[in-house]
Amino acid sequence: MNTIDTSPYGALLLRLALGVMYIAHGLLKIFVFTLPGTVSFFENFGYPGWMAYAVVVAEIGGGALLIAGLYVRPVALALVPVLMGALISVHWANGWLFSSKGGGWEYPAFLVAASLALALTGGGALAVSLPFSGKGPEETT
Repeated sequence: MNTIDTSPYGALLLRLALGVMYIAHGLLKIFVFTLPGTVSFFENFGYPGWMAYAVVVAEIGGGALLIAGLYVRPVALALVPVLMGALISVHWANGWLFSSKGGGWEYPAFLVAASLALALTGGGALAVSLPFSGKGPEETT
């Protein structure tokens, strides 16, 4: 029987994958859609234009914090409303499959579940233990 606990490495893999994904989506809004285009897109869905900037900062900043292993649980939770907004406002009407025109809601739903799982498990291996958290390195998972 295997007595080695590999769950911290599973959480690490999930944390890094989500961090990279969030950064990629934030950069997509800057370099492909452009910030003015992203603002216009948000406004077309009835959101204030400034929210586009907040989402870009949340995605890039949150992704970087996840990769660094800082504030993993609160960051993962804070990113859930961003994905829920995309899921409900943008992708829901397109159906389930993400391969649908405009992208369905299966991928954002999976990312919500993955973010919630990371919030529950913690950062895993190589996550940074913050001095004011009251937790030692062995308790960061």
